[in-house]
Amino acid sequence: MTSPYDIDEIFPQDSTGPVRLPRRQAGNSPQGLAVTLLADYTLRSRAWLPSAAIVALLAEAGVSQAGARTAISRLARRGVLESHRQGRRSSYRLTPAAAAFLVVGGCAIVSPVGTRPWDEQWTLIAFSLPQEEGALRRGLRGQLRWMGFAPLYDGLWISPHDLSEKAKSRLAELALGTLTVFRARHVELDAASRRNPLDAWDTGDISRQYESFIRQWSATAPRAAAGQIAGAEAVRARTEVMDTYRRLPILDPQLPARLLPPGWLREPARELFTAVYDGLARAAEDHVRSVAGRYAEEQIAGLGAHTVADLATGFS
Repeated sequence: MTSPYDIDEIFPQDSTGPVRLPRRQAGNSPQGLAVTLLADYTLRSRAWLPSAAIVALLAEAGVSQAGARTAISRLARRGVLESHRQGRRSSYRLTPAAAAFLVVGGCAIVSPVGTRPWDEQWTLIAFSLPQEEGALRRGLRGQLRWMGFAPLYDGLWISPHDLSEKAKSRLAELALGTLTVFRARHVELDAASRRNPLDAWDTGDISRQYESFIRQWSATAPRAAAGQIAGAEAVRARTEVMDTYRRLPILDPQLPARLLPPGWLREPARELFTAVYDGLARAAEDHVRSVAGRYAEEQIAGLGAHTVADLATGFS
């Protein structure tokens, strides 16, 4: 079973632009924090933020000035940020490709799971790639994980969901001539010789991740609702709850309810995330505006916190 935090990229590779979002780690990396900060307050408008303001906000999250400037520089080289200079002041914003990634990824992460009845058919993807094609294999496996697949065996990945036309096109681009897709029903054998398709996922570990998230944030939601969290603490908590929660929908394969253990915590975790993220939006936005205002000659247009509902609709 792959560790939850070994997944290379949380966001899907759906753009043709030269952008590489930072790898997710077991913890908050400076690059990951910078992406979250800009996405949380500028994703809708792609507003410019002074580099000094980004450094100051990251400093409040515990990132050194040198670490923050290095993170910004690396994100610019990755194609995640673009820069603008006026006199001695430099500003950064998300590139169009990065913003597109983040809109698609944010929508997928926060959208409720559908309740359509399951037809008891599994999608099976079999592939074979030579050892020297390591980068292609990693890209394919990462894309399959993003789409909710898991390895039943080394070269056989499964999901209870059918492939969309967009997913079919993406897989064809990634693995020309090396991949076969089936839709089939599982045939039960005796318990001694069979491996159940559900064994491809460690549902116990995913459940523990949900439990850990709920333990960590259950006390924050009422404090946010009561207006007891403000300033740098509000921004820090909102950034951290997003960085923590967005891993969970990727780990959860969104299996049909009949396949899941009783008391699955997907919806309680989503409701808690929404309460914290939306509950801190106003206070966090006020602080980001205040910090940005110290380094900008005029008020920054388009700076504002979005809600979970905004993400779920892709800002449409």
